[in-house]
Amino acid sequence: MNKRISPLSPLDISSPPPFQPQSFDDPAKAVDTLTELYERNTAFLIESFTELAQGAPIASRYRAFYPQVSIETTSFGHVDSRLSYGHVTAPGIYTTTVTRPKLFKHYLKEQLSLLMKSHNVPVIVSESTTPIPLHFAFGEGAHVEAATSAFVDVPMRDIFDTPDLNTTDDEIANGEYIPPPGEPSPLAPFTAQRIDYSLARLSHYTATHAEHFQNFVLFTNYQFYIDEFCSWARKLMAEGGDGYTAFVEPGNIVTLPGSSVPDTDATLARLPQMPAYHLKKKGHAGITMINIGVGPSNAKTITDHVAVLRPHAWLMLGHCAGLRNSQRLGDYVLAHAYMREDHVLDDDLPVWVPIPALAEVQVALEAAVAEITGYEGFELKRIMRTGTVGTIDNRNWELRDQRGPVQRLSQARAIALDMESATIAANGFRFRVPYGTLLCVSDKPLHGELKLPGMATAFYRTQVNQHLQIGIRAVQKLAAMPKEALHSRKLRSFFETAFQ
Repeated sequence: MNKRISPLSPLDISSPPPFQPQSFDDPAKAVDTLTELYERNTAFLIESFTELAQGAPIASRYRAFYPQVSIETTSFGHVDSRLSYGHVTAPGIYTTTVTRPKLFKHYLKEQLSLLMKSHNVPVIVSESTTPIPLHFAFGEGAHVEAATSAFVDVPMRDIFDTPDLNTTDDEIANGEYIPPPGEPSPLAPFTAQRIDYSLARLSHYTATHAEHFQNFVLFTNYQFYIDEFCSWARKLMAEGGDGYTAFVEPGNIVTLPGSSVPDTDATLARLPQMPAYHLKKKGHAGITMINIGVGPSNAKTITDHVAVLRPHAWLMLGHCAGLRNSQRLGDYVLAHAYMREDHVLDDDLPVWVPIPALAEVQVALEAAVAEITGYEGFELKRIMRTGTVGTIDNRNWELRDQRGPVQRLSQARAIALDMESATIAANGFRFRVPYGTLLCVSDKPLHGELKLPGMATAFYRTQVNQHLQIGIRAVQKLAAMPKEALHSRKLRSFFETAFQ
């Protein structure tokens, strides 16, 4: 029998010394304390694990807790109603657990500052009752299981807390969470463990660390767009950056301003499932572009995880089937509404929930099309059509009886069909992330114009660069807007969390 195994009672728990709650009127000091507490508690778990892996005897169970931040209000007094976030709706106690405060430093300072200003109350930093899973204490890219040979006779879950999917959910964001009697209400849309789960998934799917992600995100369903983005970003870096501070590729490979090559010779053996590329700016104000591949499942998966970073906007740039005979290959489609037949969000956001167009995003996209193409006003209708975009989960829908889908598309007044756009918009609505869609017609299956190899090559060569430049220009316009104007009140429900 392994001598390291010993019966442990529920009271045999080792933890860092208790942390006494502290009150703050300064958001920066509150975030500094959150950081110190988080770093202390994760260091305790990592050091305990390291000692056991090196052969130290198992004397107890090891546990440390996430920090949390809380406020208490006693007034129904009105706040600045122009803002879509930064305040609570009723008197009470509100709290949220916090993870990776260094990563979210700017975000946390901004949110706490708005709360203090809106309600004239301090914030309380304390220790929560939610354990930090060992895997998340190590952060992104850590291979904890690879170092567990010392625990072959003792289940790791007997010694450390591990991720608990029973409590890692989207009830708050979905508007389904009801606090038990006497318990505080949520202050943020995601709990610390839900955020940690997504940060780990982002690293897995995109092969880049969360610290590189920017607040303006472009999604695409074709590598051609990524190739153009990389070419443009590398040229920008070689010429000095033009305000951008770095270009990061999968594998966390960095190219700095003034250089035409990365600062390392490292290369990835293979691309991840959804590679991400980041053109960074101070304050995460740059552009992240992700090739999500094809299909609504991928679209939901990546937006589920990017959402925890609280970006300011995400846009879909991709190809679609044009449904009107008057459309031509290469024409643009600006989605003003969405017909959802993707089904991946049915349990989280019923199909009867309307997904509104956001004026700020629509104006930016239309203005970008005009600037890049040179068409203005009524002439813009020559190359762009606005209307309903349908998203379907069956790529080969044309091979089935077309009467059902075609009738529904016609009744919806749809002008285009794809497999990702409505999913991305719906998840933006669900997670309160401003969204938009600009597609390019690459085939017209209802009118006999299918995308054949020769046609496709010529189409990609002539249209992808222009389409990408339109997306970049739209993002730059959104980035120049005040955040309080961009984050529309359309995205907020009756009872909202205070954090953006």
